Amino acid sequence: MDIKGAALFQEMQAYAQQARNLSNDIQPRDVQLNNTSQSEFGDLFKQALDNVNALQKTSNTLATAVEMGDPKVSLAEAMIAGQKASVAFEATVQVRNKLVEAYKEIMAMPV
Repeated sequence: MDIKGAALFQEMQAYAQQARNLSNDIQPRDVQLNNTSQSEFGDLFKQALDNVNALQKTSNTLATAVEMGDPKVSLAEAMIAGQKASVAFEATVQVRNKLVEAYKEIMAMPV
Protein backbone atom coordinates (compact mmCIF):
# COMPACT_ATOMS: atom_id res chain seq x y z
CA MET A 1 0.00 0.00 0.00
CA ASP A 2 1.43 3.35 -0.98
CA ILE A 3 1.58 6.42 1.27
CA LYS A 4 -1.59 7.98 -0.19
CA GLY A 5 -3.59 4.82 0.35
CA ALA A 6 -2.19 4.35 3.83
CA ALA A 7 -3.19 7.87 4.84
CA LEU A 8 -6.73 7.42 3.49
CA PHE A 9 -6.97 4.03 5.19
CA GLN A 10 -5.90 5.54 8.52
CA GLU A 11 -8.44 8.33 8.09
CA MET A 12 -11.21 5.82 7.35
CA GLN A 13 -10.20 3.76 10.40
CA ALA A 14 -10.39 6.87 12.56
CA TYR A 15 -13.89 7.61 11.22
CA ALA A 16 -14.93 4.02 11.90
CA GLN A 17 -13.65 4.26 15.47
CA GLN A 18 -15.56 7.50 15.98
CA ALA A 19 -18.71 5.88 14.64
CA ARG A 20 -18.24 2.88 16.96
CA ASN A 21 -17.75 5.21 19.94
CA LEU A 22 -20.93 7.08 19.05
CA SER A 23 -22.90 3.85 18.65
CA ASN A 24 -21.65 2.61 22.06
CA ASP A 25 -23.08 5.74 23.70
CA ILE A 26 -26.62 4.97 22.52
CA GLN A 27 -28.89 3.34 25.11
CA PRO A 28 -30.47 0.01 24.05
CA ARG A 29 -33.98 1.50 24.03
CA ASP A 30 -32.82 4.06 21.41
CA VAL A 31 -31.36 1.48 19.05
CA GLN A 32 -33.31 1.01 15.85
CA LEU A 33 -33.43 -2.25 13.98
CA ASN A 34 -31.27 -1.52 10.96
CA ASN A 35 -28.01 -2.62 9.46
CA THR A 36 -25.47 -0.62 11.45
CA SER A 37 -22.47 -1.74 9.42
CA GLN A 38 -24.12 -0.41 6.27
CA SER A 39 -24.96 2.90 7.88
CA GLU A 40 -21.47 3.22 9.39
CA PHE A 41 -19.87 2.57 5.99
CA GLY A 42 -22.22 5.01 4.30
CA ASP A 43 -21.49 7.69 6.87
CA LEU A 44 -17.74 7.12 6.63
CA PHE A 45 -17.80 7.19 2.86
CA LYS A 46 -19.84 10.40 2.84
CA GLN A 47 -17.41 12.03 5.29
CA ALA A 48 -14.47 11.00 3.13
CA LEU A 49 -16.12 12.41 0.00
CA ASP A 50 -17.03 15.62 1.82
CA ASN A 51 -13.39 15.93 2.91
CA VAL A 52 -12.16 15.50 -0.68
CA ASN A 53 -14.72 18.05 -1.87
CA ALA A 54 -13.60 20.56 0.77
CA LEU A 55 -9.96 20.10 -0.23
CA GLN A 56 -10.82 20.72 -3.88
CA LYS A 57 -12.84 23.84 -3.05
CA THR A 58 -9.98 25.19 -0.93
CA SER A 59 -7.52 24.46 -3.71
CA ASN A 60 -9.67 26.27 -6.28
CA THR A 61 -10.15 29.26 -3.97
CA LEU A 62 -6.42 29.58 -3.31
CA ALA A 63 -5.55 29.15 -6.99
CA THR A 64 -8.01 31.88 -7.92
CA ALA A 65 -6.58 34.15 -5.23
CA VAL A 66 -3.05 33.66 -6.58
CA GLU A 67 -4.21 34.29 -10.14
CA MET A 68 -5.91 37.52 -9.05
CA GLY A 69 -2.70 38.66 -7.33
CA ASP A 70 -3.90 38.49 -3.71
CA PRO A 71 -0.82 39.24 -1.55
CA LYS A 72 -2.27 37.26 1.38
CA VAL A 73 -1.96 33.96 -0.51
CA SER A 74 1.39 32.62 -1.58
CA LEU A 75 1.99 30.46 -4.61
CA ALA A 76 3.39 27.74 -2.33
CA GLU A 77 0.13 27.61 -0.34
CA ALA A 78 -1.90 27.25 -3.52
CA MET A 79 0.39 24.54 -4.90
CA ILE A 80 0.31 22.55 -1.65
CA ALA A 81 -3.48 22.80 -1.48
CA GLY A 82 -3.66 21.64 -5.09
CA GLN A 83 -1.46 18.64 -4.37
CA LYS A 84 -3.48 17.73 -1.28
CA ALA A 85 -6.67 17.84 -3.34
CA SER A 86 -5.07 15.79 -6.09
CA VAL A 87 -3.81 13.10 -3.71
CA ALA A 88 -7.17 12.91 -1.93
CA PHE A 89 -9.03 12.58 -5.24
CA GLU A 90 -6.65 9.88 -6.52
CA ALA A 91 -7.07 7.93 -3.28
CA THR A 92 -10.85 8.22 -3.56
CA VAL A 93 -10.74 6.90 -7.11
CA GLN A 94 -8.61 3.95 -5.97
CA VAL A 95 -11.09 3.14 -3.19
CA ARG A 96 -13.91 3.30 -5.71
CA ASN A 97 -12.01 0.97 -8.04
CA LYS A 98 -11.48 -1.54 -5.23
CA LEU A 99 -15.18 -1.39 -4.33
CA VAL A 100 -16.16 -2.03 -7.95
CA GLU A 101 -13.72 -4.95 -8.14
CA ALA A 102 -15.14 -6.44 -4.95
CA TYR A 103 -18.69 -6.02 -6.24
CA LYS A 104 -17.81 -7.74 -9.51
CA GLU A 105 -16.17 -10.62 -7.64
CA ILE A 106 -19.20 -11.06 -5.41
CA MET A 107 -21.56 -10.97 -8.38
CA ALA A 108 -19.43 -13.58 -10.18
CA MET A 109 -19.66 -16.03 -7.28
CA PRO A 110 -21.81 -19.07 -7.92
CA VAL A 111 -24.91 -19.31 -5.77
